[in-house]
Amino acid sequence: MKKLLKVLGVILLVISILIALFFIYSIIKRHQTLNNPRFSNNYYESFTKGGDLEVKYANRGSYDVSYLEYESNNNSIKNIRIWYPTELNNNNNKYPLIMVVNGSETPAKVYLPFFERLASWGFIVVGNDDPQTGNGDTASITLDYVLNDSELSQRVDRDNMGIIGYSQGGAGALSAVTKYDNGKMYKAIFTGSAAYPLLAISMGWEYNPLDIEIPYFMTAATGTSDDRGVDDINTEFGGVAPLASLVDIYDKMSNDVFKIRARVAGAEHEEMQVRTDGYMTAWMLYQLKNDDEAGKVFIGDNAEILDNDNWQDIEKNN
Repeated sequence: MKKLLKVLGVILLVISILIALFFIYSIIKRHQTLNNPRFSNNYYESFTKGGDLEVKYANRGSYDVSYLEYESNNNSIKNIRIWYPTELNNNNNKYPLIMVVNGSETPAKVYLPFFERLASWGFIVVGNDDPQTGNGDTASITLDYVLNDSELSQRVDRDNMGIIGYSQGGAGALSAVTKYDNGKMYKAIFTGSAAYPLLAISMGWEYNPLDIEIPYFMTAATGTSDDRGVDDINTEFGGVAPLASLVDIYDKMSNDVFKIRARVAGAEHEEMQVRTDGYMTAWMLYQLKNDDEAGKVFIGDNAEILDNDNWQDIEKNN
């Protein structure tokens, strides 16, 4: 009996040690996820060749970029980060703003080069370090801070503000636009593989995309991480952003709203932030800066996106 108890004691000790090691490993792994850089400084230089305009807008623009950082008293936000054209320091001009809503476990601090590249096209680009953005709350709080309390509060072109979000952040961007008073200030939205409604509801990120009344460019990947090919996406998990969900949202949205749906050919979910860079940037240049060249990506029967092998399943109403 004593021998049996001793054996059981050893087993329990081993199990306790294994649990402790797993707990320590989990803490270390999450720390690495929330702190290790995801993008190299020149990540955009290896952009997959597509349309000429896509490649152009996936690279840097012509503006030098400066940076501001504010510590937030919101425990989820932690830090508010702002990139802006350096020339702003020497003029009285106002600049369009783009709010970036993070994907799951992806605070802004781990993909800083993304923000700097986007700001080099003449935008004030805003992010924060919230790793769980799905309900849109911290995006709304961050926007209020930038517009009312930051050094750039008077330098934002408030008639030309856009919002972008990826994965969970796509749901957060949709919520930020539709659920909060300051969401009415946004002029355009882009989402990359936004968590589709069934997934969003199950995760507490519920939104109603039919409340979107501003130009919307919705994108997803063709890989199984985004689209599992299930028969009914409303009763079975279909991936993060199945094509059927994009089609449903697009078809139900008002035709009075400029809308585009498209998928990145051969991409998986985790690639979307890089693979959509070019056309995301073009979308914001067209919508917020009235850039006619960028508009050639989207407008008319000869739009570049329609003849670009990087993209498929395209539908648009302009």
